[in-house]
Amino acid sequence: MATNSKRFKLDDGSDDGSCLQNFLQWCDRVGLKLNNNKVYVSSKGTLADYGMLAKEDIEEGEVLFTIPRSVLLHQGTSKVSAVLEQGKESLESSSGWVPLLMALLYEYTCPESPWAPYLSLWTDFSSLDQPLFWSKEERETLLRGTGVPEAVERDLANIQREYSTVVLPFIAKHTDLWNPTTHTLQLYTRLVAFIMAYSFQEPLEEEEEVEDDDEEEEEEKASNLPMMVPMADMLNHVSNHNANLEYMPECLKMVCVRPIRKGQEVFNTYGQMANWQLLHMYGFTEPYPSNCNETADIPMANLFTVATQGIQSDLDRQLVEEKRALILEMMGEKAAFIFGKQGCLTDMELHTTLKVLCMSREEFQEFRDNEGWEEEEEADEEKVSLAFSNEGLPGLKAPWQCLIHAAARLTLDSYGSVEGSKEGVCIDRDRMLIEDKVQLAGLNPRQQRALQVRHGQKSILDRVLALTKP
Repeated sequence: MATNSKRFKLDDGSDDGSCLQNFLQWCDRVGLKLNNNKVYVSSKGTLADYGMLAKEDIEEGEVLFTIPRSVLLHQGTSKVSAVLEQGKESLESSSGWVPLLMALLYEYTCPESPWAPYLSLWTDFSSLDQPLFWSKEERETLLRGTGVPEAVERDLANIQREYSTVVLPFIAKHTDLWNPTTHTLQLYTRLVAFIMAYSFQEPLEEEEEVEDDDEEEEEEKASNLPMMVPMADMLNHVSNHNANLEYMPECLKMVCVRPIRKGQEVFNTYGQMANWQLLHMYGFTEPYPSNCNETADIPMANLFTVATQGIQSDLDRQLVEEKRALILEMMGEKAAFIFGKQGCLTDMELHTTLKVLCMSREEFQEFRDNEGWEEEEEADEEKVSLAFSNEGLPGLKAPWQCLIHAAARLTLDSYGSVEGSKEGVCIDRDRMLIEDKVQLAGLNPRQQRALQVRHGQKSILDRVLALTKP
């Protein structure tokens, strides 16, 4: 089960506070239909501050609540929708979130907003606790090696740039609706975190998915923007969920996907997300080992590093650099190889990289001259997938195993939490903390969540080391 800290806390601290009651009354007024015979919202018996519980047994296929599309909050439903539509070209950004953020800035600070009872559940967004709001020292100390600190630094830089170059100029043109004194960078950052933690994206239909046409890709991106979905965002997440949000032309429905017994909590899913993603986006983790979607990355840079170790001649070093350049041309500068609980999830990419790195000079020259990487696209994906699964890793070619093993070791060392050795065995204090319930309970919530991320990733890397041991 998840340790979900992202839920809101009511400002009056009561179990059934006025904010919640106002919200539920608002739901009745706007036609958001809760199946009151089967479910109810509560702070007692739920995973986090608030959640949804079953009043009676619920069978698969039963509808728990229905949300009219008019209740959804996004740039198309906000009172300022016309202004946002008129200025949409000036609101373009890399995130694509600015129009929704402008709508939220307006609605959140407007006492007469139709969504006021919904937005009042978050009095100042102080309950949001993604690493975005941790100190830099906390992130770098607690989350070293996980990839989260780097992701947060990118987020903060993007938020600052977006606010300065897109939002403030737009506010200056519409001072009757927004002003920089009220709609500050601090509030903007909180709303970014709010969208990260609570928004939903409507899945695209298969016929809408396009890969080659740039114009249609832009239309696809626009149709898949985030939106706020009242009531649906009150459900907590676990990977082994029992409800799912379904999207209809006129409404959205939360539907039971497996039996829920009386008194049990109703859980939605936010997707197949590893703990580092859950912490980064939502501010919570699932306790080890319950997250079946846990992953660990081996940066491509680490594979290149170990591939150059022991090279003596400049000619050989130049060959590795040429191989590296070709691989980066194929896969991009920031590529990483992702391992899950059952093996490598980016098996085709790892297969190609290892194949190229282990080529002789003559083989590489022929591969490059004949654009051999195009042949890689025709490789037997099923065989490659099996070869890089937990069952297949021990049977890989010895040079491939050595590269994976060394790169996994280098990645594991980056976490910095291995204290030493005892009788030849590494002592990992994270593993010790996970296994010692007393010490684990003594950690603060941020320390506990960071520990879950670190230990989940390192457990996967430990398995890779064991399966590729020379």
